[in-house]
Amino acid sequence: KFPIFAPHNSSLKMISRRNIRVKVMQTLYTIETTEATAYDGKAGKLLDKHLDQSRQIFVYLLHHIIRVAQYAETDAKVRSSKHLPTAEDLNVNIKIAGNEIIWKMLDDPSYQKAVADIKSRQWDDDVLIRKTYLQLCESQVYKEYIALQERNRKSEKSILELIFTDLMLANDDLMGHMEDNFTHWDDDAGMMNQLVMNFLQKPYCDFQDMLGTEKRKFAGDLLQCVVDKKQVCLELIKPKLKNWDAERIAILDMILMEMGVCEFLYFETIPTKVTINEYIDLAKEYSTPQSGHFVNGILDSIHKDLLTEDKLHKVSHKKS
Repeated sequence: KFPIFAPHNSSLKMISRRNIRVKVMQTLYTIETTEATAYDGKAGKLLDKHLDQSRQIFVYLLHHIIRVAQYAETDAKVRSSKHLPTAEDLNVNIKIAGNEIIWKMLDDPSYQKAVADIKSRQWDDDVLIRKTYLQLCESQVYKEYIALQERNRKSEKSILELIFTDLMLANDDLMGHMEDNFTHWDDDAGMMNQLVMNFLQKPYCDFQDMLGTEKRKFAGDLLQCVVDKKQVCLELIKPKLKNWDAERIAILDMILMEMGVCEFLYFETIPTKVTINEYIDLAKEYSTPQSGHFVNGILDSIHKDLLTEDKLHKVSHKKS
């Protein structure tokens, strides 16, 4: 046996500040594009809702991996119950159903509660699960896996990574299934790829609180800062737009620039270069093809002005 899980008081390091920025961005976009306003005191609750939706997707993806692995036992039962089973039917290898990582997850109270909370079985598609399992059985990696008599960390992890990356993410039907059942799948797909792979690499997690105290504070502070300091941000952004009509600029671009300016002015521990690079990447991934260049130009110009005017003295927005 090998150790899989660390105690739950160790925070989930795979949730990055970039992931948090995406959730804050999504929350601000919801506020900007619906009847809701950030000034009714519900912005924080909306952020929590977005974070919980991502948690649901993460838990379900892990659940789906487990269901695929467990299908080996179902397959063995079905084939052995044939009227005239062959020797092969009577000797289906079910090693993967006993995968050490899977069993540690199934024994973990935090995971058990998360699966119960989201009622993960409601989204199961048995046809998809069976199809993925049968594809798995055809792969050379799987054949080598079940041929090994012993279990080791590398092979237990690698076979689950294969299920996720080569079979689940490459399955158009499953991707359609995710889009149909999870509102934010398109926005969260890239993040989920990272989260699941990181989890399989170091499978420990408090599924009830995937952020931890420090990162949850960063998320709440960033959201509230943009809400509270929106006018300050616009006063710095609008003069840089020149011939651009502020009303016609992509909503996401404006949100990302406001977030960037808030980090410039109010987040002491984040270097300005890191801020600019983060929001360039987010603009490229989530907004228009030209957004990365546009956001880069505006934020870089604002940053230079703040430096020239000696106004780049970061202080918490709560104290300003």
